Amino acid sequence: MAQSLKTSSPSLLEELQQQTLDDGQLDNIKTHLDLILLTLEAIAGITSEGMLQAAKELNLDSVIADRVGLWRLRQSNPLRKSSGGRKKLDVEEARALVLVISKLAQDHQELIRRACALLEKMTEENRKPHKAALLGDYLDNFINNYQGRMQEDGDIYSGDLEFLAFKLLIDLLFYSGSSGHRRLWLALLDYSNI
Repeated sequence: MAQSLKTSSPSLLEELQQQTLDDGQLDNIKTHLDLILLTLEAIAGITSEGMLQAAKELNLDSVIADRVGLWRLRQSNPLRKSSGGRKKLDVEEARALVLVISKLAQDHQELIRRACALLEKMTEENRKPHKAALLGDYLDNFINNYQGRMQEDGDIYSGDLEFLAFKLLIDLLFYSGSSGHRRLWLALLDYSNI
């Protein structure tokens, strides 16, 4: 699977070289990338080391070289709690994160697919998704990580967080396919204009 990303990523990178984004668009992209990474952490237990290993396998370790660099990229999300200045995310770093996310999603595609199928089944049966162990664990992880890392923006209704968690999980299924990196980049461009 990593090989399919490697062979298709140069054309994606070349294609995206032509695109320029303003600061507002980059802020929206930063937010969405961080939320997708949070989703991967919550469903598959992905750690910083796993993200860095994926970057290395994709020869992107010059862009995402170490844990501090990854942390700084994730802290660039304007929704994150922060004690200092924010690093600006550039388009090259955004593209690198897209490729890393797609690779990690491909690596955990079976788990993501199983969780989405279970979510669909629970919804069809009109049962609460969190009653299924896999979805309940995912939801707990997602909400705990979200609340621990993101700024308080008024009272966030837990139903809104649950909806966000499951929407991002479904999105992740689409990013786990062979053209997942392209789908994610197109989704980011859509989010950048919100």
